[in-house]
Amino acid sequence: MNVLFEEDGGFKAGSVMADNDASLQVEMPSGKRSKIKAATVLLRFEKPSPTQLLEQATPLAEEIEADFLWECVSDGEFSFLDFARDYYGHEPSSVEATAVLLALHAAPVYFHRKGKGRFRKAPADILAAALANLEKKRQQALAMEGWLAALKEFRLPPEIAAITDALLYAPDRNKPETKAFETACAETGLTAPQLLFKCGAIKSPYYLHYKRFLREQFPKGTAFPALEAPGLPADLPRSEVRAFSIDDANTTEIDDALSVTWLPDGGSRIGIHIAAPGLAIEHGSPLDGVARARLSTVYMPGNKITMLPDAVVQNYTLAGGVDCPAVSLYLTVDAQKQVISHESRVEIVHIAANLRHHEVEPWFNAETVGGPLPEQPFKDELLHLWHFANACEARRGKPSAVQGVNDYNFAIVGDLADPESCRVEISERKRGSPLDKLVAELMIVANSTWGGLLAEKNVACLYRAQTGGKVRMTTSPLPHEGLGVPQYAWMTSPLRRYCDLVNQWQLIACLQGQPPAFAQRSAELFAAMRDFEITYAGYADFQRLMERYWCLRWLQQEGVDSIAATVRREQLVKLDRLPLLLRVPSLPSGLLPGARVQLAVEAIDLLAPEVSCRFVELLDAGSADAAAAFADELDESEGEGDAENVDGDPAEAAGEKAAGASAEESAA
Repeated sequence: MNVLFEEDGGFKAGSVMADNDASLQVEMPSGKRSKIKAATVLLRFEKPSPTQLLEQATPLAEEIEADFLWECVSDGEFSFLDFARDYYGHEPSSVEATAVLLALHAAPVYFHRKGKGRFRKAPADILAAALANLEKKRQQALAMEGWLAALKEFRLPPEIAAITDALLYAPDRNKPETKAFETACAETGLTAPQLLFKCGAIKSPYYLHYKRFLREQFPKGTAFPALEAPGLPADLPRSEVRAFSIDDANTTEIDDALSVTWLPDGGSRIGIHIAAPGLAIEHGSPLDGVARARLSTVYMPGNKITMLPDAVVQNYTLAGGVDCPAVSLYLTVDAQKQVISHESRVEIVHIAANLRHHEVEPWFNAETVGGPLPEQPFKDELLHLWHFANACEARRGKPSAVQGVNDYNFAIVGDLADPESCRVEISERKRGSPLDKLVAELMIVANSTWGGLLAEKNVACLYRAQTGGKVRMTTSPLPHEGLGVPQYAWMTSPLRRYCDLVNQWQLIACLQGQPPAFAQRSAELFAAMRDFEITYAGYADFQRLMERYWCLRWLQQEGVDSIAATVRREQLVKLDRLPLLLRVPSLPSGLLPGARVQLAVEAIDLLAPEVSCRFVELLDAGSADAAAAFADELDESEGEGDAENVDGDPAEAAGEKAAGASAEESAA
């Protein structure tokens, strides 16, 4: 005797070796013996053999039309054996009965299973819906085949074009369009951006990176709500000083200015004047909500997204020729450049001029400060501040700028509405110029002095601390080892950093004897600190990404196929003339830091953005002494600062620029 039984969702046939009522011992055609439950047996038969049963029944079942069966069967449950008798009009053979069973089982849309060998026809409305769904899937499958074929030929179907952004940034893998697109990526060996670029969906790699950033950080767009700039207090005392700022030509958010008043004893009164939006923007106001959401101005070559609306910035920026509200720190300095005392005030300051780097540095630089300077506005003040900055640097025991490390300025010539037509100009500038040093040192003095004042008065503040080499934000006045100060709090850029605005609110309240906006251990202050740190790091990563993109554009634009580089460590090198670090796997092992090599530029991928270079020759192996000095310089640059002023003006602590290079080096 043979049996047909169900196992693991399928049908099998075998010869009965032993029948024990509740269970059977069955030998399969393969020779394997199994114990099965009697309840799983659907049919007992003598012939044909188990192997022949399924071989003969399967093609017979394929000839039976499911819709015809559905028309034939009556409502209610039925057994496949009973239906086989009706279908064939006689007692069915084992092959015929099995064929009907297989046909019913293969049509779950038409027949619902109700038990062992039992079925029920699907109601007409349910069947119609199921058939419509099957047809839809069939049409989708045909469409997917067409989309896949087009994509592999680098043609963009309209259905794929309509979801380009979603495919790049947030693919919905339940959509057939996404499934077809990802299959095309797998079969062509291309990434999603590469395939869309080849199909013409991405007009410029620039917008690929820019849109991804906007989607992540500005999902509602970069437009500001319609908010008026609140008025400033009219009853502030007026200072008699003539202040001046020192900034890059493109700087619009002018946060800081300086002044010098000569004293009869040969000393001076040095003023550090910081723009005071905190006087007008109230904590909890709609404008505060805008700044709190953005947390910082975003910088990138050729563009920026400001923290505050332009109209608001123009109201509070320290523009030349204008009387501006400011929070001022006055340092009384003796003839030996020692600080005797300091005083902080909230006042109106006249900004006599906005000095620009490109106008001042030709006559005030490392070569000219040692001799007589030409007659220029504020030359005596600049020279005095530079000498004072040197004294401050010596007292801190830390250089305000790492010598030998350069800054890079990017100029994008053209309209970014068509980035492919733009040219990029990258200029190299030695860090540590007299202008850099005097601004950096005075900002360090302001940030450390005011941080100390708030700590002394037990007023909550957001500090930058560096202990054990790690830079972090904290609400405790901990030392900043990289700058050599007992505490350090960002307060000198309230127009472009939210933490500076928060600290300015606290400082103004302290100076005016009013309750501060944030109490000690404020949950809101902790949240603002956490959000600022995360967001500020994200903005910095994006800036480095876009600088990397424009570096690669420059290599293409200038047709560079060979370039010199300096070894940083192991396979990591820095290209000449560019702020670009990359790994070169073909670099010989054992090269010392500072060694000079020539590289061949082999491939540039603006979508990544990545450049592939190959080692060509060793230009200078360097020496152990030079390698040690270079390594010390790198360690110093990595540990010295904690952020950069990316608006083109000198860093508040010029050494802070190094953190940007350090972070990129880590990423590389």
